[in-house]
Amino acid sequence: MLEKFFKLHENNTNLRTELFAGLTTFMTMAYIIFVNPNILATTGMDFNAVFVATCLSAALATVTMGLIANYPFALAPGMGLNAYFAFVVGSKYGYEVALAAVFVSGLLFILLTLTKARESIINSIPMSLKLAVGAGIGLFIALIGFKNAGLVVANPATLVKLGDLTQPPVLLAVFGLVATSVLVALKVRGALLIGIIVTTLLGILTGVTPVAEGFKLFSMPPALLHFGEFTGGLRELFALGLAAIPIVFSFAFVDVFDTVGTLIGVASKAKMLDKEGKLPRVNNALVADAVGTVAGAVLGTSTVTTYIESAAGVSEGGRSGLTAVVTGILFLAALFFAPLAGLVPSAATAPVLIIVGVFMMEPITKINFEDYLEGIPAFLAFVMMPFAFSIAEGIVWGVLAYVVLRMAARRFAEISPTMYILAVLFVLRFLVL
Repeated sequence: MLEKFFKLHENNTNLRTELFAGLTTFMTMAYIIFVNPNILATTGMDFNAVFVATCLSAALATVTMGLIANYPFALAPGMGLNAYFAFVVGSKYGYEVALAAVFVSGLLFILLTLTKARESIINSIPMSLKLAVGAGIGLFIALIGFKNAGLVVANPATLVKLGDLTQPPVLLAVFGLVATSVLVALKVRGALLIGIIVTTLLGILTGVTPVAEGFKLFSMPPALLHFGEFTGGLRELFALGLAAIPIVFSFAFVDVFDTVGTLIGVASKAKMLDKEGKLPRVNNALVADAVGTVAGAVLGTSTVTTYIESAAGVSEGGRSGLTAVVTGILFLAALFFAPLAGLVPSAATAPVLIIVGVFMMEPITKINFEDYLEGIPAFLAFVMMPFAFSIAEGIVWGVLAYVVLRMAARRFAEISPTMYILAVLFVLRFLVL
């Protein structure tokens, strides 16, 4: 039944591989079920209620992705978007208004998806930019890994610098990076997952990862206190008039282009793009993303989006929607086994993100950097993702450079109408926000 539904053989995978891939993706994403409630709690939201909403929205969206799109992509409330939710909108207008804005942006996503506008955006992006986006996401996810490991830290003089290698958590992350690298180099099956487990166990044994006194493996999930509270914020949101537009637009913009970038990047790594550089069934994948955002707002959390950590599962061989379904089921299980999921430190998952960054570098070798009409836009898309700490910004700079340079070279026929529209919207966005 699984073979027939998910087309495992056709996708060059099997049940064991998909299970491993789904578990690996979940392990690299599990941090969000604790980080997201911490961020949203600053608005006055209940931590436990947001924890439940995070798990449920991630499970619903990820399983939907697996069942209707048959892709190994996982979704959850997005980092960056949750910070905007809490520290910009929530702090000024209250979390009910922020939930309402997320709900409205979700409806906008659905409208864009039904009209195939989002599909048109993905298919109109030139192949060189798609390759650059894939590699750029690799560099971005590696930077996140170095940051989470404490190997790269902020510095007021130089922006970043090497972290303190004498700190036990940093040393644990270095061990995890070495161990995982060796396993990957030796082509050990399940290398990423094994690296996470071994590093976590070492952290517990050495006391670097504390185990709370009275630790319980199983616990019942708390109440979903913020369910439906977005309705109370709708009236206040609309009362803002024109001031509501940039709020909704910001949620919509970042989610649309983060999702576009992630789908293109991870699909490119998994060799899911066709000969024309298009992603089959992309509209189904976008529906799952849109449904996740609306459901997240109803449940009481920030915008749900496709996660670049999906690349970890893809790197373990995940190629079908079964990977996503396994990840989604694990998010549901996390409701009851939250203490166990909480034992996995960032020092254990950070090395995996760094290694996945290595895996995603290969597309950059296919870009012709000697042709500056191709090379400059691709380079900007590639480097602006980690430098601006945003997938969306990488796409913005890549698209703008592509359009401007081709217009300057009078090669107008190579610019699709959608690319012109995107360029205008991006310029307007800089002027308005």
